[in-house]
This record gives sequence, C-alpha cells and structure tokens, in this order.
Amino acid sequence: MSFHSKRQQRGQGMTEYIIIVALIAIAAIAVYQMFGNTVRSQTAAIAQELAGNDGTDSKDNAQTAADAAATEANVKRNLDTYTGNAAK
Repeated sequence: MSFHSKRQQRGQGMTEYIIIVALIAIAAIAVYQMFGNTVRSQTAAIAQELAGNDGTDSKDNAQTAADAAATEANVKRNLDTYTGNAAK
C-alpha cells in the first residue's frame, strides 16, 4: 500500500465522519425546533416553582407547546403544503 493510498483512506474516513456529524446536527436541530418551546416552558415552570412562585402558567404553556408539537408531527408534508412553516 503506497503513501498516497493511505492518505486517500484517511480523507475518506474524515469525509464519512463529517457526513455523520452533519446528519446528527440536522436531526438535533429538527428535534429542538419541534420541542424547543416545550422544553423552555418546562424549564420556566421548574424555575418558578424552585423560586417559591406559582409555575402553573409556564406548565400550561409547556402542555400547549407539547400538544402543538404532537399535532405538527402528525401532519403529512409534501411540496404543496411544506412552504409557509417558518413563521410557526
């Protein structure tokens, strides 16, 4: 095996690694976009309760966001219905 061949294999391994990291990042962004409001509202409710305040409003906001995320996850997307979702 020549030096040039080893360098190509290392380059191929790095390229595969970059592709895998990019796919994981895209998946994480999608999950955060879908459940981000829920997590923020749940964190706010916990912070309110720890501070000795009533966290009911934040808890209710978290439930509303979770319901909206579940509904959005069940919507079938195609090219006709996919646009216009950035404002949601």
